Amino acid sequence: MRLFHGSLYVVETPRILEVSPVRHLDFGSGFYTTTSLEQATRWVKIRLESNRDFSQGYVSCYDVSDDLLINPKFKTLIFPEANVEWLNFVVSNRRNAGFVHDYDLVAGPVANDRVYVSVTLYENGFIDEQETIKRLKTYKLVDQILFHSSKSISELKYFGCEVVK
Repeated sequence: MRLFHGSLYVVETPRILEVSPVRHLDFGSGFYTTTSLEQATRWVKIRLESNRDFSQGYVSCYDVSDDLLINPKFKTLIFPEANVEWLNFVVSNRRNAGFVHDYDLVAGPVANDRVYVSVTLYENGFIDEQETIKRLKTYKLVDQILFHSSKSISELKYFGCEVVK
């Protein structure tokens, strides 16, 4: 399986990045990848727009075993779609400072900016779980795979990068 990571830097050796008070991430701390080159490229462009010190960014490319997400040596959580369990997991990671999990890998949809409006409405009690999920199903959600442990991150095999301007 081919995975991509968008950044302002080439990332030959991925590492676990911790969540901070200003970094609210869907699945918690770790190293985020996607199977979508387009999504990784879009992420780089967003970062470039918000950081004028950089004229280009990079999509680092990795190979992993096709059976990574079903490998029994990893504790894996997979959300095949945006559902109530996914919503509550994302909200817990984004809002609860003390929330931690012990999964090596977490895979599921990305809560991008458009999606996050619905998630925020849910968090603040303006819409319920079912209405939130109904709204999310109108979007074509891209995947993300979080590498949350050193054991899982060692599976990423870097093979190059693409420049994004």
